[in-house]
Amino acid sequence: MIPILEFDHLSPGDILNRDIRAEENVDAAVDAVLAEVREKGDAVLRAYTKRFDGVDLEDLQVSEGEMEAAWNALDPDFITTLEMAAANIRAFHEKQVHKDFLVTREGGIVMGQRYTPIEKVGVCVPSAPAAFPSTILMNVIPAKIAGVRDIVIVTPPDKDGKISPEALAAAKIAGADKIFKVGGAQAVAALAYGTETVPRVDKIVGPGGIFVATAKRKVFGQVAIDMIAGPSEILVLADGKSDPRWVAADLLSQAEHDVLASAVLVTDSRALAEQVQAELEVQLERLPRRDVARRSIDTGGKIIVTDSLDKAVEAVNRIAPEHLELCVDAPFALLHRVKNAGSIFLGRNAPEALGDYFAGPNHTLPTSGTARFSSPLSVDDFVKKSSFLYYDQAALSPVAERIAEFARREGLEAHARSVLIRNEKGGDAR
Repeated sequence: MIPILEFDHLSPGDILNRDIRAEENVDAAVDAVLAEVREKGDAVLRAYTKRFDGVDLEDLQVSEGEMEAAWNALDPDFITTLEMAAANIRAFHEKQVHKDFLVTREGGIVMGQRYTPIEKVGVCVPSAPAAFPSTILMNVIPAKIAGVRDIVIVTPPDKDGKISPEALAAAKIAGADKIFKVGGAQAVAALAYGTETVPRVDKIVGPGGIFVATAKRKVFGQVAIDMIAGPSEILVLADGKSDPRWVAADLLSQAEHDVLASAVLVTDSRALAEQVQAELEVQLERLPRRDVARRSIDTGGKIIVTDSLDKAVEAVNRIAPEHLELCVDAPFALLHRVKNAGSIFLGRNAPEALGDYFAGPNHTLPTSGTARFSSPLSVDDFVKKSSFLYYDQAALSPVAERIAEFARREGLEAHARSVLIRNEKGGDAR
């Protein structure tokens, strides 16, 4: 049963214990996978696919025929749902596009900043029990908006060597270029180093388990990555007017993800805390994934009771949750006080699942307290910024001596001379 705790009795370390570091045996296993894939390429990918997914694959890439068959096999109504979700995601992320800017100053000075897309991006899509179409939409669409030229998806096949029709339809709608039937650390390695079939990319995004997260951490520098994601999290801040059935349902929406998922209620109402505690027991018994959700609730779940909403917001900012629901009468009044959260759901009718699938904001979010310093996946993750500047001779001359002095105070004489030489008429810069 989920424990009820008093906020004032919790130390900073007790409020939520999270650690996304890999255990030593995971580190060693991932090191071995990365080395093997780098050395032997496709042969290793096929061997791991047979070992972990139970299928022999001749072709690692999803064919056009498979894409067409999946589209034709899918319920047209669900295709409409995917298209509606994609339109919402696209509309939201198009607002994130930055424009180049130019600054001109008198005397022959021009400077500015320009944005260019990353050329090749790999998207990791987990499988439990089938590849998540929502993950595909959320990762591919911002990359397309940014102008990424090549977008590659990697995801494990099922026991028949196939990718779910839902995932393939989402990939088509989102605009992915290639899809490969490979998952785990070996997929990350393939994207980072390239194989005979899987192209090397410039950045790897997307969620995964501990092996994928560890592999992403280890290849960072060889390629860019989005973030090191830990288990999923939800924090519901609810007042005493909240329906305990709704709150319990929202907590379980994350608990069913993973036994390591974190579901936390923070409330200023002891009565609501006890009602939600009881309601969780009722709803758990009706869940198909009750064993997973039960372990998550019992080991990572918490109900924290505060003596005021002010203290509740303090708890939120200390925890820095991935998903935050503000189930109160005036959620917008609390919004400006929330400093640390990945995605914020306002009011009693905005369950976290709304953001997971449909509304438009991205569901790839910082976990494990990293919302203190990082942000949701966005178009920004798929572009690079370059600054530029121009000075003509008349603009450089008046400041040349100042720049040279600055350089010399840092002990860099060649820097100084590179500026002063432009003021000399055939002489030395001394």
